[in-house]
Amino acid sequence: MKTLSIDVRPAERQDARAIAEAHRASWQHSYAGLIPYRALTKMIERRSETWWRKATSGPATVLVADVAGTIAGYATVGLNRARALPQEGEVYEIYMRPEYQGIGLGYTLFGEARRLLKSLGCNGTVVWCLEDSRHAVDFFRSNGGIDAVEGMEDFDDVQLKKLGFIWN
Repeated sequence: MKTLSIDVRPAERQDARAIAEAHRASWQHSYAGLIPYRALTKMIERRSETWWRKATSGPATVLVADVAGTIAGYATVGLNRARALPQEGEVYEIYMRPEYQGIGLGYTLFGEARRLLKSLGCNGTVVWCLEDSRHAVDFFRSNGGIDAVEGMEDFDDVQLKKLGFIWN
């Protein structure tokens, strides 16, 4: 019998290429048809291997879901950027490669991201997602998030509504 190792851990510089690929695959899957093509393509291309290599040593923490040596997904976390909200921590992004969605790894990664923020002394967490991204909205609601605030994001002159989910 083979044992499959699944680990959520801080990203390392050598993970940059795999994170960039997970980013590309998950964003294309999540946002094709929602974010205008040109804006989405630019956002994906901006997050190259070099960008992720720098991000692994930047002010935000990058966590990866490592499945037997394959980066199945990632989350970035840090201090809340929306100062009007009382929650101190923020999960800036959490994405899973499409082939790893729906099997519970996202819940595990999200739980570890929230535990990390709490261990760093952050009281409460906020996460933003596009309102029309039904999978994301359902995911955050199923994790106990309350969609308490709203905002707008601009993508090549197309405005999309975003929801801020909070946990206290």
